[in-house]
Amino acid sequence: MDSIHGISVNEHSSIRIKDDITGKVVYIDPFKIKNDAHDADIVLITHIHYDHFSPKDILMVANKDTRFVCPSSMKDKALDFLKGSSLDISPLSCVKPQDRIDIEGINIEAVRAYNAYKPHHPKKNAWVGYNINVNNEWVYVCGDTDFVKEIASVSCDVALVPVGGTFTTNAHEAARLVNELHPKIAIPTHYGSIVGSKKDADAFCAEVNRDIQTAILIKQ
Repeated sequence: MDSIHGISVNEHSSIRIKDDITGKVVYIDPFKIKNDAHDADIVLITHIHYDHFSPKDILMVANKDTRFVCPSSMKDKALDFLKGSSLDISPLSCVKPQDRIDIEGINIEAVRAYNAYKPHHPKKNAWVGYNINVNNEWVYVCGDTDFVKEIASVSCDVALVPVGGTFTTNAHEAARLVNELHPKIAIPTHYGSIVGSKKDADAFCAEVNRDIQTAILIKQ
């Protein structure tokens, strides 16, 4: 699996980040995990949809010390999952957009994620993306979103942006978002499994400003 700056994308929006400074491993929306790694120090969930909140896959990366973060609006679902597993419910943190928390030395900001014109991710649900400080960089994982006004204020060094369309930004919209944020590195996600294809990733990279490095980590 390819990686850049400690970041790898398993499939879709399933992301793993290794912080070499603290040694911590962060997973965002683990999905279609192939190996029982049980190496997660922190698991961040962006929203309730099955391709982002997958109990089966969470159990493959979690261990007895794993900390969990999810939107406050899905707290009951997260607690039901933890109570029904062998995992401890006490390390669950619930966040709302604009919340900032520190877990295991990792600073995390919750950023609102929603559809502006589509029905799939309503703003009222208060679902989120995450801006995470790892390896002395801010890594912004957008979650399932359109290019909405709340994103414009995000400051990040690396941005992982959905490009598959239908439920999220498409390649053109995602490139416009990245060009606005102007990170050092932009990584396309949310294609190849449920919607979209590598053609969307290629189209995204072609429209990103040349002074922003792009990296395709999902090859299919």
